[in-house]
Amino acid sequence: MASNPSLVMRILSASVAVSNRASNIIRNVLTKGDLGIVEKGKNDLQTEADRSAQRCIVASLHKQFPNVAIFGEEQLDPQETIPKDFIELNFDEEVLKHTCPEYLKDTKDEDVVIWVDPLDGTAEFTQGFLDHVTVLIGISVKGNAVAGVVHQPWFNFEKPGLPLGRCIWGVIGLGAFGFERETPPPNKVIVTTSRSHSDRMVTEAVEACNPDEVVRVGGAGHKVLLLIEGKVHAYVFASKGCKKWDTCAPEAILHGVGGTLTDFHGIRMNYSADVQRKNTGGVLATVADHGKFLGCIPEHIRDAMDKSSPAPELDFKGVVVCGGADLEKAKQNNGQVSAGKNPSPEENAESKSSSDKVPNDVNTKL
Repeated sequence: MASNPSLVMRILSASVAVSNRASNIIRNVLTKGDLGIVEKGKNDLQTEADRSAQRCIVASLHKQFPNVAIFGEEQLDPQETIPKDFIELNFDEEVLKHTCPEYLKDTKDEDVVIWVDPLDGTAEFTQGFLDHVTVLIGISVKGNAVAGVVHQPWFNFEKPGLPLGRCIWGVIGLGAFGFERETPPPNKVIVTTSRSHSDRMVTEAVEACNPDEVVRVGGAGHKVLLLIEGKVHAYVFASKGCKKWDTCAPEAILHGVGGTLTDFHGIRMNYSADVQRKNTGGVLATVADHGKFLGCIPEHIRDAMDKSSPAPELDFKGVVVCGGADLEKAKQNNGQVSAGKNPSPEENAESKSSSDKVPNDVNTKL
């Protein structure tokens, strides 16, 4: 364990530990068979798994970090009694072995906001697409997504004998762990987008990128995992429906391996406590060629998306971080995304993460 771990590393370590407990709770709800489905709005479901996982995560982190702001997706009764077996107060020792990046060492409670999506991919969860489901815990410092946890409760669920579930975590300036990056297919362009929240604009934005293949899956967390694993080249979502708890954790992990996540105007998003919860500027995420994908977006679609509140300036003390994308330069290359523009083997090797190798046949259940 690093001596005197910083606040951010302690929050991240606690988040990894509680994501494991939350995933067990989610699996138990499915096993019992009563999902307790509630419709919050059009194409917006909530289940007992969502509610129980959020109770677990928020209550546990609040007990450990009572002065840190925490926002969860689900609207729950704050006076509700939390079952004792929902509380996780342990830390993940593997996380605490790592040294905190210099720019985060002096972070104070009031600088931090934790964004929680207890079950990302609820629609897919209710339909049995279990590999789409993730637990998301994002950590922002002074409005910047800097660290995150993405837990897949059912990773390997169709591969008997292999460990069920995996936890991926990362910090900008430290890297990302729990998987190994692969090089995206070099001779084609593969784009991922929503499976359950698609419409004409979403489809048109994807088609404008001239993809050879479109992978439609559920959950923002799952889509970004496909991206960082090298299964796809870009995540394109022309909608105002995605929210801060959907993107904070995936953005931090993606940026931790050198990728980019912005809105459709090339703006990196603000995750401060007082920001609008919806990402009304759309979501564009890439591991390379971000400007080229940005330039593919038709102007009328971009005009339909709001400009996001940009992430405040933060002194990263030498750590190279995506500061957004140059929209005007991107427009000059409109429609110029092409196959064969992946990072070089040397660049890819430098950004590989540690831990188990990801198989090439991950089931996306299109």
